[in-house]
Amino acid sequence: MAKVSFWDKQIFKEFKDYTSIIFGVIGGSLYFVDIPTGQKVAYGIVCIVILFFAYIYLWRRANSLREIKLTIDESTVIIKTGDIFAQDGLKAIAFNEYFDTQVDDRIIAASSLNGKFITDHLPCTVTELDDHIKNYKFDADEIKDIDEERRDGKKQKYEIGTICVLDNFLITALSKFNNKNEANLTMPEYLEFLISFWDKVNRVYAQKSVSVPIFGSGLTRIKGHKTIDEQDLLKIMLWTFRVSEMRFKHPAKLTIMIHEGKIDKINLLELKTARNGL
Repeated sequence: MAKVSFWDKQIFKEFKDYTSIIFGVIGGSLYFVDIPTGQKVAYGIVCIVILFFAYIYLWRRANSLREIKLTIDESTVIIKTGDIFAQDGLKAIAFNEYFDTQVDDRIIAASSLNGKFITDHLPCTVTELDDHIKNYKFDADEIKDIDEERRDGKKQKYEIGTICVLDNFLITALSKFNNKNEANLTMPEYLEFLISFWDKVNRVYAQKSVSVPIFGSGLTRIKGHKTIDEQDLLKIMLWTFRVSEMRFKHPAKLTIMIHEGKIDKINLLELKTARNGL
């Protein structure tokens, strides 16, 4: 099933812009070329066929979009499909509120971005990562209580949106864990995370480009919003970025990476044609 409807209003608008140009060219050429009376119907049919295939082309192109570029308050924002670990600059990796590093498919799934970072892309040992987090200079309001009743994983809890810089990675606390080690957030907490995250990125990015995943996609459960999908999450991320004070100065940019398995569910044309991506 196509993610962009055949009768999508954005495609139809783009098609009308193209047809205006085409008919303008045809109208201008008729001043210099006469169409024989008996062939006018045939020429009309040819024009209709050309326009039909032009519409098909625009529709297919919209469904195959894999990258778009937006400008949000002078910041360049790229949304594209690919591997976040192959991007230049800083790369954000979402952890839970404990900054757990235990990849065992209970606390951290090996197939998740978090798990792949720890097992395949960590620039140090897990023990060194744990020590780095433990000794990192967090702000006082970023460190929360110690959960002595937690049996698995770490006990020190951090405020969501907290960032720990490790080489070219921004390790950030996104999800909250219940007593079954299930990641979850409410929508207010998700918005709180994003606003806090953009604010903290503004302090640490040091004029570098930053790549982030679609936060909230995957294992994280957003309470009360079971039907929310990656398209919705992208819109929320772009909106919170726009209302935050975070601004990337050229040539630095923000890149939001879409997992290959998610691109078929995301309508990039809608984001591209909307004001500020919203």
